Amino acid sequence: MKIAQVAPLFERIPPKLYGGTERIVSYLTEELVRQGHEVTLFASGDSLTDAELVKCTARALRLDPDVRDPVPYHIIMLEQLRERAAEFDILHFHIDLIHFPLVRSKLAPSITTLHGRLDMPDLQPFYSAFPDIPLISISHHQRLPMPRPVNWAGNIYHGLPRELLPFRAKPSDYFAFVGRISPEKRPDRAIEIAARAGVPLKIAAKVDKVDQTYWNDVIAPLVEAHDNVEYIGEIDERQKADFLGNARALLFPIDWPEPFGLVMIEAMACGTPVIAFDSGSVPEVIDEGETGFIVRTVDEAVEAVSRIPSLDRARVRATFERRFSVERMAEQYLEVYRELARFGVDTRPQQIKGRHNGLQEVA
Repeated sequence: MKIAQVAPLFERIPPKLYGGTERIVSYLTEELVRQGHEVTLFASGDSLTDAELVKCTARALRLDPDVRDPVPYHIIMLEQLRERAAEFDILHFHIDLIHFPLVRSKLAPSITTLHGRLDMPDLQPFYSAFPDIPLISISHHQRLPMPRPVNWAGNIYHGLPRELLPFRAKPSDYFAFVGRISPEKRPDRAIEIAARAGVPLKIAAKVDKVDQTYWNDVIAPLVEAHDNVEYIGEIDERQKADFLGNARALLFPIDWPEPFGLVMIEAMACGTPVIAFDSGSVPEVIDEGETGFIVRTVDEAVEAVSRIPSLDRARVRATFERRFSVERMAEQYLEVYRELARFGVDTRPQQIKGRHNGLQEVA
């Protein structure tokens, strides 16, 4: 197939450090190329890919100090796509919602993967105004706030290349926390769990400007107060293999409706089990008692620490390979692509049956 992948311009593809959406775009793009499809990636000019790269900006917008507003650059990218749309069998968007009017012009069949949370009140009238646009969710829980009708074409969990993060049979003695320092990610819970369990905690996370006060006032003092806690900062893919692979467990103590949680399957790829709070997609990603433990309180998390030795790290890895490989992800996307391409640009909701959602949500 001839496939256009349309990526956000904030980070390069793949990102140097933090960036879950951009990683998934990269993994999917490279796997589709490997399988012999003709893929064109619309992304920042510093992106690295075996696909044809359309350089929509010189570099990732986050790295350009002259950029104040990202919207004009995404509009420019959409114009570049519009000029070439007839070349493609399918247009796959990963940029939230700015492209919806363009999609309605029926340049080519399209699909949009929604990577973020959907419970924001301003999104309700928006998606109600575009009930015909084919959408992919990344977890069933992500869908819950959405209005009806919505044209769900599928629910496709993220996947990783099998060789990306190698299996580690014998970890070191510490817990890992990976992600962002933010109130919804609850690093404070991770610190409390590790302190009460008597296990060292290593935190590899970025601090965005919006969360700087939270870091200064809440988390930095906790790190300083606990000798067992080490803050490392952001890490890259190479560092992540050692960081997650050597951990006794990943702590994922979130307090928000996480749409997916990529770091959970990254840990599983290493054979590292996950202790995660029951929120968002967690029950869909973690198999209780097999790849980790799902808890509701800090007390339950501390109790779960004693049960970590009961988990077989080889089985954790095997579950990752069965459920969360990039091959599985690409296969499911290709099924959706082919179905949409078969119907051409007429993407009325009743035509998309949602083969991957397990629910009869589209009439």
